[in-house]
Amino acid sequence: MEAVIFDLDGVLVDSERIWDEVRRAVVAEHGGTWREEATRAQQGMSTPEWARYLVEELGARLSPPEIATLVVKRMAARYAAEPPLIPGAVDVVRQVSKRWPVAIASSSPVILIKGFLDVTGLPVGAAVSSEQVGAGKPAPDVYLRAAELLGVAPSDCAAVEDTTNGLRSALAAGMAVYAVPNPHFPPDEAVLEEATAVVEKITDLPGALGLS
Repeated sequence: MEAVIFDLDGVLVDSERIWDEVRRAVVAEHGGTWREEATRAQQGMSTPEWARYLVEELGARLSPPEIATLVVKRMAARYAAEPPLIPGAVDVVRQVSKRWPVAIASSSPVILIKGFLDVTGLPVGAAVSSEQVGAGKPAPDVYLRAAELLGVAPSDCAAVEDTTNGLRSALAAGMAVYAVPNPHFPPDEAVLEEATAVVEKITDLPGALGLS
């Protein structure tokens, strides 16, 4: 292993529920109807992808660019004071970065990734949003790009993920996958079984990676 690539939402920040709350509210305010499967369906989607989903599948009466702007603006407001950091996550990334180069491969828009990094000052070698690549998770694009920016072969990278689509994305990229199952949106058991290791919480990751 030559590098470690972290997902952001659900791994380093407890934001999956905030995304869900904001999207539900915006859809309701603009004439759409939320579906039971909508939350999981959107996990891992890039900004253009989930914006189209809210409009085309859930019936929100805005254009995809308009709804993306509105949702991201509200998310940025929720992040304004400070991102909802998962306890111990920042320390874990710092610890891992002392041994290997680290990167972030996230479905969050660039503005939220930047906000997170500005607040934490984490020493990441690359930070990639799925809105900057061809397709969101479960496609492997965002992980492949992060590995490319680090100058490391995907097969020599470990990925840290929490949801079904995130796990599928990292597996499709050919990486060793360390799963930290999201307690609010547990990943599919069949996908979880393909992970290299499963840890209960992010603070257990260093031990799983062989760090003392």
